[in-house]
Amino acid sequence: MIDSTLARRYVLAPEMTHEHEKPPGRGPRLLIFSAAAQAATAAADAIARLIQSHADQGRAAVLGLATGRSQIGVYAELVARHRAGLSFAGVESFNVDEYYPIAPEAEGSFHAFMRRHFFDHVDLPAEKRHLPDGAAPEEHAERSCRAYEARIQAAGGIDLLLLGLGRSGHIGFNEPGSGRDSRTRVVALHQTTRRDNARDFDGGEAPERAMTMGIETILEARSILLLAFGAAKADVLARALAGPASAELPASFLLEHGDVTVLADEAAAGRTARRAAR
Repeated sequence: MIDSTLARRYVLAPEMTHEHEKPPGRGPRLLIFSAAAQAATAAADAIARLIQSHADQGRAAVLGLATGRSQIGVYAELVARHRAGLSFAGVESFNVDEYYPIAPEAEGSFHAFMRRHFFDHVDLPAEKRHLPDGAAPEEHAERSCRAYEARIQAAGGIDLLLLGLGRSGHIGFNEPGSGRDSRTRVVALHQTTRRDNARDFDGGEAPERAMTMGIETILEARSILLLAFGAAKADVLARALAGPASAELPASFLLEHGDVTVLADEAAAGRTARRAAR
């Protein structure tokens, strides 16, 4: 699925991934690129191939999408492919998370991020773009989360899910302590996460809570791409891929999925690659 011609490729060994604790199948594939831009291109290529394959079969492609600086390059590449002829008309998308509470038009919202970097530049139908409802009234938040899960199921589940990796070990906004069986819900954000995202908000303070797909929701995606760029992600990526899967490091639950590809640059993957090469 991923063009790895520009990358060093590893399939993490069973002793690294504690394979006896996960369903039968391969360990996560780790692709290391010399630059984040190359990884973004490879991710966009994989997404574009999935969309085209589904279109050729007359089927809609269901994408899980993430936000953050790691994803910006992927969206730029997808927009370029749209301008070259790739259509998103047959795609349905579900974003992994959104701050809570927040208005969709707020500059720091993930609704705004997606419009700015992707939605406003492609032909993905507005009614097929889904994000958790960060503006849901407090008394309806739980119901809104259940409805989001139901929409994913009604779409047939997620074919390919794009994820980033937080320094706290989060995927989506599943912070340390998130259970393997968690579903879409409102969560409190780790201080590290809030500090890292503060730059996106006037006044330099990120919200304290968010709505996020749960670990169980994420693991139900048929295929997962995890992006990790920069030296700040090196330690958490190495620990997550070394296992064992634990709620204290939510990204480690990806070890329990049979089709995960990690796309990393040299700075983020150095420690993991050294362990894999032993």
